[in-house]
This record gives sequence, C-alpha cells and structure tokens, in this order.
Amino acid sequence: MSKEIRLDNRVAIITGAGAGLGRSHALLMAARGARVVVNDLGGRLDGTGANQSAADGVVAEIRAAGGEAVANYDTVATPEGAQSILNTALDAYGTVDIVVNNAGIIRYKRLLEHTPEDFAVTLAVHLNGSYYLSMAAFPIMKEKRYGRLVFTSSSGGMRGSADGVAYGAAKAGVVGLANVMALAGAPYGVYSNVILPNAYTRMTEMVVAERNREKVSAEFISPLVLYLCSEQCQLNHEMFAVGGGTVARTILALAPGWRAGSRAEFNAEAIHAHLDEIMNMTNYSNPQTTEEETRLVVGRRRG
Repeated sequence: MSKEIRLDNRVAIITGAGAGLGRSHALLMAARGARVVVNDLGGRLDGTGANQSAADGVVAEIRAAGGEAVANYDTVATPEGAQSILNTALDAYGTVDIVVNNAGIIRYKRLLEHTPEDFAVTLAVHLNGSYYLSMAAFPIMKEKRYGRLVFTSSSGGMRGSADGVAYGAAKAGVVGLANVMALAGAPYGVYSNVILPNAYTRMTEMVVAERNREKVSAEFISPLVLYLCSEQCQLNHEMFAVGGGTVARTILALAPGWRAGSRAEFNAEAIHAHLDEIMNMTNYSNPQTTEEETRLVVGRRRG
C-alpha cells in the first residue's frame, strides 16, 4: 500500500458542503488534515431559501472527529458572496490552497417549461459561482505558486438530459471554465481538473433507483477529489467520470476527419459522400488547446 495521501496544513474551501457530495468531500479532506471552509447557503434543491444549520452540522461533525473547520453561509452566485467565502478562509486560516466548486441547484422541467429565470438562476450557481470563487482565489494561489481547483460538471452537461436544459448548459460551461483555468494556472503550479460524478444525492434521488443508491453513494466520489487536491496529484486539464468505485478519464475526442483537396471540392454533397470518413473515430486526437485543435483541423503545422 502506498503512503497515505494527506492534506496537512492545506486550506480547502468546499462549496455546497452542507450535504451530499460536498459534505462527503469535507469530512474526508478534514480527516486527512485539511482545514476546511464548509460553505453552504442551506437552500432548497431549486435554489430558494437559506438555512445555516446545514453548514453548521458538517462543521460540528468535523470538529467532533478532531478536525478543523469553519462555516460560511454565503451564496456563490454573486461576486460579493464569493469574496466573502474567500474572506472566511483568510480570516480563519490566513490563506487558501484548494477550491472545490461543488455547489449546485437543479430545476427538473421539460424543455419548453423552462423559464428564463430558471436558466439564469441555475447558471448563476453552477457556472457563475465556479467562476467567481475560483477567480477570487486564483491570485493567492498564483502568488504561492501552488493551488488545486476542482470543478464539478456532469454527464448532464457533457452528454445531455432532456429535462435539464439549464443544468446541462451550466455544467457544460463549467468544463470550458475549468479548461481555461487549467491553462492559465499551469505555469504557477495551479492545477484545475473536472469531475463528472455519478452519485446518489438529493439532486439525483428522482433518477436513481432505490436498489442502486448504495452502489453510487457519495463516498465513491470523494477519494478522487481528495487525490486531485493533493500535492501528489500532478494532473492538470483533465476530466474524470467517477462513481460506484470506478474512475475513468474522459476526453473531448477529435476524429482525423476528411479534408477536401481544394475549395471547389468542399461542398455539402462532398461532405455527405465522405460522411463515413468524417465520423470515423479511429486514431482520434485529444487536443488540449484551441490552437492545437486549429492546427489539426486546418492543417497548420509549427514551422
């Protein structure tokens, strides 16, 4: 067995940590030595309401087990709320090393039943919240030349769900944000990775059968988050599907595709004729930047 991975002397902010995945992350990371800011507004699943007892309860659990934690009840959905969350870490522990963007809401509705308000509120928590807090913490991490950012996306964003238009759009946006943060942070030792969890929480209780709930408990997600937040982890700009004891790298694959020999040959009819070649994923690539994808698609090479 390899040496135990620990987070001693590291300060971690975990959003949405009053229940579900966030609570599981907080308990495990505190048990491994992290000083944890347990952030949770304590709202309902749809984002309405507030209750401080959620964050307070997790802090009490951590302290009862001998760990260090403080509570924060601010929303991630505004720049001011995110700054207040960061200030809680600075006031209590003087710094921040880890941000786990976990807070989320969901409004299950058919596509045409979603309102502009549903869409805006959902993006504000998942996408805007991840942006506000990560950007607030980034200068500190950059100065220290160390940081770990974990972004929580979903197969609902990468694959889609017919009843999750706002949720899916937000979670897809989280991946784009995480990728940018990964590239910007790499020179400074600030690494950014994405998880796509498959777990039973209050957010998924409508879609996870009771017989499967133990198989996909939150405890099957948190060890990956712990690893991604550790010094031992040197991964950056990666995405992992995780759940039920499985961890699997996920990529945005680019097929070799078909290339026309001239502008005259490039037309809709030729695309139809070459569709098999266009759709063939044999020998795919996994470009890590927009520039790399452009070189692969357009055919530019470094001179």
